[in-house]
Amino acid sequence: MSAVIGVLLLPFLGTALGAGCVYFLKKPSHEFSRQSLSGMAAGVMVAASIWSLLLPALEGSAHLGRLSCLPVLAGLWCGVLLLRILDRIIPWLHRGQTESTASGSRMLTLAVTLHNLPEGMAVGVAAAGFLAGSIPFAAFLTLSLGIALQNLPEGAIISLPLHDAGISKHKAFATGALSGAIEPIGGGLTLLLAALVVPILPFLLSLAAGAMLYVVVQELIPDMQEGRFTAGAICFTAGFSVMMLLDVLLG
Repeated sequence: MSAVIGVLLLPFLGTALGAGCVYFLKKPSHEFSRQSLSGMAAGVMVAASIWSLLLPALEGSAHLGRLSCLPVLAGLWCGVLLLRILDRIIPWLHRGQTESTASGSRMLTLAVTLHNLPEGMAVGVAAAGFLAGSIPFAAFLTLSLGIALQNLPEGAIISLPLHDAGISKHKAFATGALSGAIEPIGGGLTLLLAALVVPILPFLLSLAAGAMLYVVVQELIPDMQEGRFTAGAICFTAGFSVMMLLDVLLG
């Protein structure tokens, strides 16, 4: 059980590491760093959605025969629609929008924090699947690692603008790191409800995949293409390759 708890904490650690960028990144390097991290995170999340979520979901619903794809498709679209609804009601900085004020940065912190909740629940669902014996530990671990990598730029895009707005590095780091605290909380609560989760695990796994793919298309891909650098596509391929290797080697 201690290993499960440790894996549940990985996404939070990813956010904290990203927030730590405030200590060593200078402002001119923000654009390149964000583009690179967003590209790698996008590749990681696409690979994790396929190998750690959608394929186990299809295997879990295989007893339905030719109808096995129905709960997976339903979950996938529900995940996309859930994130779309959140996108409409939560303040979020999309491509082309910048906020350098402390007020705008606080809104961004709230947005990232609330967007982290479905990701934490996705890890909790994978943990429940692992404990139920329907998901290998490798898939659970690679999903958590993937979300942790995806959280690196999220931690950075909180701490860096806060520091630019005049807040000390220590406070900017603490705020960025704490924005990821909701992920292990969401994962833990989902795990506690495992008795309810396991019977509908294929649907929930695919829901998590839909939510992650929405984040990739809506937020990460525009970020990795923004600016004058061309590192995004290379980093996307690198992230995808790393996750594919992890799944194969650890599986």
